Amino acid sequence: MTAHTLIERIAAIVGPQGLITDARDMEPYVVDWRGYYRGASPAVVRPADTAQVAAVVKLCAETRTAIVPQGGNTGMCGASVPHANGREIVLSLARMGRVLEVDALNNTATVEAGCVLVNLQQAAAEQDRLFPLSLGAEGSCQIGGNLSTNAGGVNVLRYGNARDLVLGLEVVLPDGRIWNGLRGLRKDNTGYDLKHLFVGAEGTLGIITAAVLKIFPRPKSTAIAWTAVPHPEAALELLSVLRQRCGDRISAFELLSRNCLELVLRHIPGTRDPLPVAYDWYVLTELSDTEDNGTLREELEQSLAAAMERDLVTDAVFAENQTQAQALWRIRESIPEAARAETGMLYRHDIAIAVSQVPAFIREASTELVRHFPGAHIICFGHLGDGNLHYNTFVAGRNRDDAAARDAHDVTEVVYDLVQRYQGSFSAEHGIGMYKVEELRQYKSTVEMELMRTVKHALDPLGIMNPGKVL
Repeated sequence: MTAHTLIERIAAIVGPQGLITDARDMEPYVVDWRGYYRGASPAVVRPADTAQVAAVVKLCAETRTAIVPQGGNTGMCGASVPHANGREIVLSLARMGRVLEVDALNNTATVEAGCVLVNLQQAAAEQDRLFPLSLGAEGSCQIGGNLSTNAGGVNVLRYGNARDLVLGLEVVLPDGRIWNGLRGLRKDNTGYDLKHLFVGAEGTLGIITAAVLKIFPRPKSTAIAWTAVPHPEAALELLSVLRQRCGDRISAFELLSRNCLELVLRHIPGTRDPLPVAYDWYVLTELSDTEDNGTLREELEQSLAAAMERDLVTDAVFAENQTQAQALWRIRESIPEAARAETGMLYRHDIAIAVSQVPAFIREASTELVRHFPGAHIICFGHLGDGNLHYNTFVAGRNRDDAAARDAHDVTEVVYDLVQRYQGSFSAEHGIGMYKVEELRQYKSTVEMELMRTVKHALDPLGIMNPGKVL
């Protein structure tokens, strides 16, 4: 079958609204949001429902046509864009964006995979509920992509990753069959828990088309503080103090270096330093409670006062209203945007270390990077409460417009080798995509790789689902 005939048959399935073949119109689908990966495709297919997804996948299986499933295309590792060979169709779930049901009594929401994250958050809020997944791209990322990459975000400390929020899935398998596992059950001990095969698989095992997700009682009160700490060890001790005093009401605990704040102040208009004096390290803490008894702010103040007595906190400022809270969070969420505004080449590392080992890792990694790359400028921030750091590095004299600098792996090897020694993960929440395929081979054990290949071959023997990604 020729490519032209294939596109005609796909058009017959999805209709004119569901097919894009013009190169200019396809541009947003074949380039990642950072402009780092650029591919090509004969067509972008936009099915309107699961039946259309299944029909398209079945046709692709018959013709051995590769498929790149795509959500909001906000990923960091190139998993959602096609390769440059122009032989892979892009299957976008963007037209499947409905919130199908919010069951407040069961604390579940059922949504199509193309549902934009912020729309689900709003739908839950209308029922006095919270969907806790929250990240910088929530205005454009889609649930299917969040699940396919097992997204993390700022609330993992309290609510877990995307994987922890899933109760059921609907998935179109690589042969076009539909697995309907849309069950909102907390307990279902009937064999293998199949949904977890597809969460974090980055579209290599099937296409998630809908999900049943956990929602929670909506917090009635919050307390937010921007805190200066002398060093990461103090931040870790502060986390322990807050856990002892505030329990699971800690919803976020974000560590930022001074370098991060200076980037934001330099490149993000309207931002300002929350404190009058510059410090080396900061923690952004948020507490939330389903009760509005007026004591949450007082408890946070008392906890920080106790930490100050132990020299764990140097200074602090509290958000007095929603505007101030948003301003503090804007600093944290604007760090990636501010880093992109720099002209130098930034080597990004999304890593995870056991929480207790994070301060030691930060010290040792800084020493190693400066030893190997004099003048290295480190941008360290992340979710200290769950051990996830974005440990990024500018290297003096390297520019992102230089292909040799972009393709260099020497900085990354220093960081990842150290992560390996700390028994950590070189990809905490961004996934593998095509960006970290070689690292997966290098740092995963032979047994793990064999098991992953076995699962891949069992579900996708033709290798048409997002080829060249992950494996």
